[in-house]
Amino acid sequence: MNLSKWIVLGMSAALTCSLAMGAKGGDAEKGKEVFQQCGVCHNADSTEKKMGPGLKGLFSNEKMNNGKKPTEANVREKIDEGGNGMPSYKEMLSDDEKNDLIAYLKTL
Repeated sequence: MNLSKWIVLGMSAALTCSLAMGAKGGDAEKGKEVFQQCGVCHNADSTEKKMGPGLKGLFSNEKMNNGKKPTEANVREKIDEGGNGMPSYKEMLSDDEKNDLIAYLKTL
């Protein structure tokens, strides 16, 4: 096999792994555990508001409550910065925990 075929195979394997783990490598099962602290204010199984909005289908929504599109970057920004009564989790969660949480939110 020539070098270009090895490169293509390697890139394909890397892409497959990254898609299986989420774009940032998050683990949805671990994210479900992280979400337990979010569940005090947010429903995972409905869109019904608790203290904060229900998050079922978050990534399939056209926009979040702040008007922004629910992309990984915008959801991470909301987690980091908080707002409208939500505390900032920028220093409370590690980057890995945020990646896991976002991976979990994508399953809702």
